[in-house]
Amino acid sequence: MTPEPRPQPQPQARPIRLGPRSVAALLLVGVIGLAALTWPFFSAPTSQVGAHAKDAPWLFAGLLVLLVGVVAATISESGLGPKAVAMLGVLAATGAALRPIGAGTAGIEPMFFLMVLSGRVLGPGFGFVLGSVTMFASALLTGGVGPWMPFQMLSMGWFTMGAGLLPGPDRLRGRGELAMLAAYGFLAAFAYGTFMNLAGWPFMDALSSNVAFDAHDPVHTNLARFTVYCVTTSLGWDLGRATVTVVLTLTLGTTVLKALRRATRRAAFETSVTFEEPGGAAPVTPPGGAR
Repeated sequence: MTPEPRPQPQPQARPIRLGPRSVAALLLVGVIGLAALTWPFFSAPTSQVGAHAKDAPWLFAGLLVLLVGVVAATISESGLGPKAVAMLGVLAATGAALRPIGAGTAGIEPMFFLMVLSGRVLGPGFGFVLGSVTMFASALLTGGVGPWMPFQMLSMGWFTMGAGLLPGPDRLRGRGELAMLAAYGFLAAFAYGTFMNLAGWPFMDALSSNVAFDAHDPVHTNLARFTVYCVTTSLGWDLGRATVTVVLTLTLGTTVLKALRRATRRAAFETSVTFEEPGGAAPVTPPGGAR
């Protein structure tokens, strides 16, 4: 008897790789973004930044939007073809549609779990662009356009990128992977809230609150005030966001991860394109291949 052929294992869904320019652009955006968020702790009371504090959100906003655009263009140059761009559009539209479901209701924001799972499957570079584009689209959808929007885009980009940097993308599966993603989503949801608090806290009126930023106080005093500010103003909201992310990841994570990985395998983002020569000659790969 002829033995039955063994079924061929399905290829693993590979994250979209980053080129050197994409990595450099992401690092540049990260450095500028951290400077935009943490400048109050390091600027002198007499510095020009402190003197023009009311203008700072708009100045940083314009700069960050431009840098995020540079990152998106660089990553697309590194290999995001039409299929990847189409998937980016679908996931961003889905995330933007999910955000208004719980808008204004105790941190019920289901879009965060989708960003975690998408970043896990598609990698950190794609994740950063997806997070930024999703937040931009949702801001247009909900009318939430303002000086805070670039910081939302940056924070969500980091949130989604971090999921793509988690260990074991090719080996870890099942409950262990879901537990890791749920733990990451829980902690990252608080980190997102902290970054957004940093974006607005320095511009509170110091005379109206004892937890406002004061440029004349030392760093440790302002850090203590900021901690109290986070606990008293946004802890409940951040806890709701973190809890919803964990619950949705544990309940829907397996199904969504399978769908994302199946779509990534079928799209074959990095499959080389070859052309058969007439007469059965060896296939010819275009110059530069498919990146």
